[in-house]
Amino acid sequence: MNNIPSRRWLTPGDLNGFLGLVVDNLSIMAFLATALIGIFGFPADIVFLHMFPGTALGVLLGNLAYTAMARKLARQSGREDVTAMPLGLDAPTSIGMALLVLGPAFLHFKQSGMDEHAAAVATWQLGMASLVVMGVLKFVLSFFGAAVQRHVPRAGLLGSIAGIALVLMGFLPLVEILKVPVVGFAGLGVVLYALVARGRLPFGLPGVLVAFVIGALLYYVLGPLGWLGTGYHAPAAWQWRFALPLPTLQWMQGIAYTVPYLPLILPFGLLMVVGGINVTESARAAGDDYSTRDILLVEALATLVAGFCGGVAQTTPYIGQPSYKAMGARSGYTLLTGVVIGLGGVFGYLSNLVELVPLSVLAPILVFVAIGITVQAFEATPMRYAAAVVFSFFPAIARMVTIKLSDPTYVSPEHFGALFNDRAHGISELAVITVLGNGFIITSMIWASFVVALIDGKAARGALILLLGGALSLFGLIHSVEPAGGVYLPWLLDTGERSLVWQFAGAYLVLAVVLLLLSLQRTDVNKMSKSSA
Repeated sequence: MNNIPSRRWLTPGDLNGFLGLVVDNLSIMAFLATALIGIFGFPADIVFLHMFPGTALGVLLGNLAYTAMARKLARQSGREDVTAMPLGLDAPTSIGMALLVLGPAFLHFKQSGMDEHAAAVATWQLGMASLVVMGVLKFVLSFFGAAVQRHVPRAGLLGSIAGIALVLMGFLPLVEILKVPVVGFAGLGVVLYALVARGRLPFGLPGVLVAFVIGALLYYVLGPLGWLGTGYHAPAAWQWRFALPLPTLQWMQGIAYTVPYLPLILPFGLLMVVGGINVTESARAAGDDYSTRDILLVEALATLVAGFCGGVAQTTPYIGQPSYKAMGARSGYTLLTGVVIGLGGVFGYLSNLVELVPLSVLAPILVFVAIGITVQAFEATPMRYAAAVVFSFFPAIARMVTIKLSDPTYVSPEHFGALFNDRAHGISELAVITVLGNGFIITSMIWASFVVALIDGKAARGALILLLGGALSLFGLIHSVEPAGGVYLPWLLDTGERSLVWQFAGAYLVLAVVLLLLSLQRTDVNKMSKSSA
């Protein structure tokens, strides 16, 4: 009987995990709404009454499935400490959908003569269709996930997501924290004290809850007094926005709109498959052995359902499973998160929370999750591969810089394009950064994998990995020479872009040849040493 896991649906650690996962999803939905409404002037009602309900439904269904998978694994393994895989909205592609697809499409529809409402509806239909396209792609590729996992070293799998964690889940939220430092830094300090240093809080309260309460109190007490400067914004009036995420065929009207954006949409789906493989490896390293295929199938189906019901942001298994495990979360936190997010999309309180809670209050938990993921990449990888893990961070750093520089509130699209295409003195620095960051997850895996091969003394294997990287770069799956990161057929590009493609692909080819020659030299040395012996 001692081997039978507890049948409790909730543990004290599940509250921490629930708050962390809800905050994570809220922060992404807040960015989506802020970008569309604040940057592009998108009608708020379309975002909150049409986009949010279906998007939240995908989170609900995915988390319910992952909860069931965790309960099943606990029964089969006889362990009580199985932690469910967290599922939520993907940050990089949600940012990309808002800034590179939905926002520009809305402006394009208005410029083509549609009135604002018609342009918003057409953009919503484009968003739905994009999710359906990505969901179908992920469903097909989910059956090949385990094969990738068998052939990519752990340093490549964990290093790539640690890079995402460090710069996208860690640094970008840290910027939001320091926009209102009095509020955000206090919340971050509490999170570090309670969850990193394992300090005890009064009455045993969860660290995430205390950090959230302290941040909200500081914001809403000091803000009206003028002590937060321009960092305080009065909350919008509470509104009940009831909308059922019912299946609709309107996504079919958006299929035609997706054609110009397929070079962006398809890589978004591909990156989520790769990310799903990586997070499954991350959970396995933490002790929870989930089926890679099942994790990817749930992700694909949740995305498809969200698209059918009006959603515009794809779901993905989150990379912080070991961090939630460290909080003491089991399977209750995903159940609670799914229900709260799903019902929030229906009854409208999710949109009110997005309008009410500032990012400076939400962001500290994201920084903690980022720290946990980055630490795990080193702890779960043999120390001799640490250099490979670090090397895999650079493409993610480039992607973060590109995200900030391509934000139209910083640099106008026209100026960005002029800087990107400035080849007066060779490849422009902005082009190098952007091209390095495009397809960054796959690039990180390739870079870490070939360094691991070198460390293991397998230069020929490293050369083959580099040849794969060169082939992928030819078609823009990595190092896309289009600023938005689209894929292409290289012979259809203009002369300048084609030249960039050949240079990056040629770099991989040249290094592969060098490594092959070095591997032959090493073989000759080994033969000489054996003959002399």
